[in-house]
Amino acid sequence: MPRAVGLTDELLEKWAPVISEVTLKPSKGGVFEVTLDGELIYSKKTLKRHANPGEIAQLVEARIGAPISRD
Repeated sequence: MPRAVGLTDELLEKWAPVISEVTLKPSKGGVFEVTLDGELIYSKKTLKRHANPGEIAQLVEARIGAPISRD
């Protein structure tokens, strides 16, 4: 769960103005999946590995654009 919380922090830090909801669902068996607008964008089970640092953010950026500046 700490990795999921860290990922949530990273995504909110970059895209908080456009993220309307983040849901973390605890599970067993090493399942770690990330969906965006109902589309599965990362699955540890399918890839058989943890996401690399910044990998999920890159997948999100490819779909919704560059991080939002908070200036």
